[in-house]
Amino acid sequence: MPRPASSAVDKALDLIETVVRADHPLRLSELANEAGMHRATAYRILLELVRRGWIMRSEDRYLPGPVVLQFSQAAAANSLVVLSRPVLQALSDRTAMMVNLQVLEPDGGRVIDVVRPPRLAMITDLLGELLPIHKFAGPLALVSALDEAARIPYLRAAEGQGHPAAARADLLKEIDRTRRTGFALERGRNEEVIASVSRAVLAGGGRPICAVTIVGLDSEFDDATLEKLQDDLTSATAELEGALSGTGDGAGDD
Repeated sequence: MPRPASSAVDKALDLIETVVRADHPLRLSELANEAGMHRATAYRILLELVRRGWIMRSEDRYLPGPVVLQFSQAAAANSLVVLSRPVLQALSDRTAMMVNLQVLEPDGGRVIDVVRPPRLAMITDLLGELLPIHKFAGPLALVSALDEAARIPYLRAAEGQGHPAAARADLLKEIDRTRRTGFALERGRNEEVIASVSRAVLAGGGRPICAVTIVGLDSEFDDATLEKLQDDLTSATAELEGALSGTGDGAGDD
């Protein structure tokens, strides 16, 4: 039996679809107007949608939530940047290093946000760039979280990007080491004086959602510093995993 157009389910879906289709985060009044419902009704439904993780609130605006991130890569880029930026900024402040956020694409990891301290202005931030797994820590961390079958296209892509087929065994060892330790470490493979360490942020089922990477000068990555960076990175990724678990601050008001 078809439900009436005014059902609570219809209204909730209308709000979710409006948020996902918007080209910018919407305020409550804009969202209610776009969805064609009273502001008080939209507010009441948003409370539940935020609680369940379908929509997230950033200040007074609404974006696709962590549940939607499981389904939409396009939504992920927008929402992950908003959700992750405070974590990236805090990590950069704490370490005095550049920090970036990457998501997995078919040929590697795409950098979707960067926090770079002034002292490291000489290091290219690579924002928007697609990075191959054999040269960069971020995509290596992401691919290492996949199962063996899912890694194969990335190994082939690396060969197409200049990584010798004869060196695949070494790359597989690096992937296995990263999976075992939880950290991908890169020193000098792309730029001789640059080092980076990365850790994947995982969904409940172990699927990689994104990777957080700390980047700095190789000369500063001594053993003691690297151990501290890994501790800070573990805390930051745990914070993001918690945020992506679906908990929210409430739907809020204009």
